[in-house]
Amino acid sequence: MKFTHSTQSVLALAAALVAFGGALPLAAQDLHPSRRPSPLGSSSTTVGEAYVRIVYSQPYKRDRENIFGTKESGALVPFGERWRTGANEATEIAFNKAVMIGGKKLPSGIYSVTTTPGADKWTVHFNTQLGLDGLGHFDREKQEFTPVDLTKSDVLVVESKPTAIPADKEEVDQFKISFEKSAAGQEMVLRWIRTEVRIAIAPAM
Repeated sequence: MKFTHSTQSVLALAAALVAFGGALPLAAQDLHPSRRPSPLGSSSTTVGEAYVRIVYSQPYKRDRENIFGTKESGALVPFGERWRTGANEATEIAFNKAVMIGGKKLPSGIYSVTTTPGADKWTVHFNTQLGLDGLGHFDREKQEFTPVDLTKSDVLVVESKPTAIPADKEEVDQFKISFEKSAAGQEMVLRWIRTEVRIAIAPAM
């Protein structure tokens, strides 16, 4: 099977496999690593009867010291600005059944996941726009980037309070999204450097 660069293609395959309870082959988790300084990663889980799979790119810290912070400070990801939640294409997530996210119902489907970081809260956007190159579309023939107004296609928006990873624990050099069990179902956990953000996912009511 030949895979393309598009995260949308990866998640389209994931959606097809969801119906049969399958999983993506390992080869799909890191497409053409020689051309991806921020390789693709993926994580999956079940929430009740729902199967969930997320695909995203994993940037490294490298020599950058200021990752999340104010725009004036020169942060890589400025507070108050929408972020693709990774690198390369925007992060995308697939659900084969409806779930509750942050106490709000999200129908089954495939969504892009973007975030707006802040010092005291992060806003997490689930959006119907797919195949995004960051926060827009890049025409490779014309070498032109066209931004997209994602506010018009947000399906669900939730907020989460960021926490600091304790100093006695190793910092997370490579951005990671994982799922961890909780009393209500699962938590989608975003970690990079010293920042951790958790989003509650529970079976739909």
